[in-house]
Amino acid sequence: MFVSMKWLARHVDLDGITPEELADNLTLSTCEVEGLEPFAPHLSKVTVGHVLEREQHPDADKLGVCKVDVGAGEPLQIVCGAPNVGPGQRVAVATVGTVLPGDFKIKKSKIRGVESFGMICSVRELDLGDEHDGIWVLPESDGAPAPIGAPLAEALDMADWVIEIDNKSLTHRPDLWGHRGIAREVAAIFERELKPLDLSLPALGGGAPFPVAVEDAACTRYLGLAIDGARNGMAPDWMRALLLAVGQRPIDLLVDLSNFVMLDLGQPNHAFDRGALDEGGIVVRKAKAGESMTTLDGEARRLEETDLLITSGDAAVALAGIMGGEGSKVQASTGQLLLECATFDPTTVRRTSSRLALRTDSSSRFEKTLDPTLPALAAAHFARLLQELQPDVTFPLVLSDAGEWSDPATSIHVRTDVVRRDLGVDLDDAVIEGILGRLELTPTAASGGFDVAIPSARATKDLEIERDLVEEIGRIHRYGSVPEAPLVAAIEPPPFEPRRALVRALEDRLSGASGFHQVISYSFQADATVAAAKGADGAFVAARNPVAPDQARIRRDVLPSLLALLEPARRQRAEVQIYEIGKGYRPEDAGEDGAPREVHQLALALARPRPAEGARFDAGALFHLRAVVDDAIAAAGVPAPCWSADAAPAALSHPKKQLTGRWSEDGAPAGFVSDLDPEVRVAFGLSGELDSDVAVAVIDLDALLAAPPAAAAYSPLAKYPSVKVDVACEAPAELPAAELHAAIDQAAKGAAVDIELFDVFRGEALGEGRKSLAYHVTLQSVNKTLTDKDAQKFLGRLERVLEQRGAALRK
Repeated sequence: MFVSMKWLARHVDLDGITPEELADNLTLSTCEVEGLEPFAPHLSKVTVGHVLEREQHPDADKLGVCKVDVGAGEPLQIVCGAPNVGPGQRVAVATVGTVLPGDFKIKKSKIRGVESFGMICSVRELDLGDEHDGIWVLPESDGAPAPIGAPLAEALDMADWVIEIDNKSLTHRPDLWGHRGIAREVAAIFERELKPLDLSLPALGGGAPFPVAVEDAACTRYLGLAIDGARNGMAPDWMRALLLAVGQRPIDLLVDLSNFVMLDLGQPNHAFDRGALDEGGIVVRKAKAGESMTTLDGEARRLEETDLLITSGDAAVALAGIMGGEGSKVQASTGQLLLECATFDPTTVRRTSSRLALRTDSSSRFEKTLDPTLPALAAAHFARLLQELQPDVTFPLVLSDAGEWSDPATSIHVRTDVVRRDLGVDLDDAVIEGILGRLELTPTAASGGFDVAIPSARATKDLEIERDLVEEIGRIHRYGSVPEAPLVAAIEPPPFEPRRALVRALEDRLSGASGFHQVISYSFQADATVAAAKGADGAFVAARNPVAPDQARIRRDVLPSLLALLEPARRQRAEVQIYEIGKGYRPEDAGEDGAPREVHQLALALARPRPAEGARFDAGALFHLRAVVDDAIAAAGVPAPCWSADAAPAALSHPKKQLTGRWSEDGAPAGFVSDLDPEVRVAFGLSGELDSDVAVAVIDLDALLAAPPAAAAYSPLAKYPSVKVDVACEAPAELPAAELHAAIDQAAKGAAVDIELFDVFRGEALGEGRKSLAYHVTLQSVNKTLTDKDAQKFLGRLERVLEQRGAALRK
């Protein structure tokens, strides 16, 4: 945002304050100043000239040869093609050597055989507007012509400094989006009085108010002021200069006056041609499906049902809070106006502005939650300024005021002891009271401190609690004024936090050796994500002030947040490996204080193209992800859980491909690893051209914390070599692989140091309902070197153990 020092001086005395001092103080107390520049510095190089005579160019019908007195030496001969130049005029002259905007340097030249020693400038050539029909005939100042030879900036009182403020530092301060608000801060910082400004409405007529109906809560207040007798034209030079200083191109009186009021008070407003409006008046409503309108920039806009409109006769005449419509814009002949001053829901304005890529000065202010009492002040300001410029304008109707709103002004109690403690400085009560008063926060002595009246301008988004007032006092007193004091505290090692240590161990392993990418997502879940995850019927914690209307639910589990990321990520890479450690919230298990129960989870998702036909049985994502989970749990110092397929599938799991983990046979499930439910996979866009093999896992960190830790013991290097034996076990199809693994371990009598499944076979040779699982078994003894005879004994024992389980050793 740009702020003009000359504009600020209309509201507060800046005598004795340099531009640099003002910028530094604003940065230290109020907002971040990003830049400080003189306004139009080239104007100090352009000179006021007096046209003495104009003669026809001897060799060009449309050119004239002028003699111009610039206050130094002989009059200059200047060739000029403007039709309106004539003797007696005061004009802006760029002499030889002057550099104009666009890096255009004036040089001595010969035009059609006649020498020219400068240029008589138009408004556009000085970058002060778009007028280029002729040269700029300078206006008189206080009834006197501009002094010949004076720098133009000095002669027309256009010297100014422009302060650029970082918008992010004003996001929480809607009262600072106008010069009056910044001036109020300057007055508080430099202990000066804010100049009075009459913001009362002039006398209004007694006619019935212009009809206004508000049909949607996204408009909390809508004021309509009828104006008769207004004449459009050029705004006064002082107003045009101020607008130019802050980056606004002057257009005409009514548009410039509307912009001036917005930049002065921070309240956007809009003037309609009242004659172009329907006699039924104004209706504020949401757009209808398929509706469209053309905005003032000439663009046709397709609207959605979430967009808020200002309509008349069922036709859209403005996009609420963003831009007016082409059909009701003020024309040069317009004499009857309807001035709109309103307050709109910031979320609605921001959503429409973002969707249409239509960011305006108006929308940027409405997005900040404006004071609902401000529209009446802005309407009065517009009316009084217009009446000063055109005394014969009238206001024939009673002010229209529609909508449901309330004054947000409130009161906050601040304890002076808290102020002193939090700021670390011993401020007297009188100093605290004085600072609050300078900020127009009216303090009244109360028990142990002050009851502070918060005006509506500071109550919509800024000042809400006692600590906010402590911050106000601190920034005006200046944090640099707080005396330095050594920090004195006992140095103690931080207490061991098992949960944090567990999370760190999991993160280190997954992001390191496992090659997974960590995700930190919002707890808010979009309605589309909830629906795709088959969770729409579940109970959710609802956000009171969601970041978007379709993200009002707080997630129950972490996994859906990951699933929503898979489709866009798969478009960028073939294999996506992501995880998140976060929390879900279960409102049905709320505690005594009403807070939902938190579940702390590790969620993982692995998506990649499906294995080629004929690939190994364990080439799927499910086997890979189970190994990753086991490895991460082991790295956290906990033995891997026992996996089984006997539990009911979780909501997002494949109905027949889920492994449930427990740390004891009769223990509660601690998590699962599964293929993703096919319907859920399709709902999240992982089908068709992105058809993917997707495995997911969820581990309950509370269960992981409660699991018995793995025993840490030293294992010496083996003294004797190992023997590798391959075995194939034929078994009923329903017999779990874990049973065969246990049978091998039993037959080995503790000598099996590794059992690796490397093949699964089903076929006609085995018969219906049979399968064959092949294992690499590594045998090793701590007492001797194993021989082939020991291996044969192992196979004999294994054959007997398998028979007990209804299985057999294939030979």
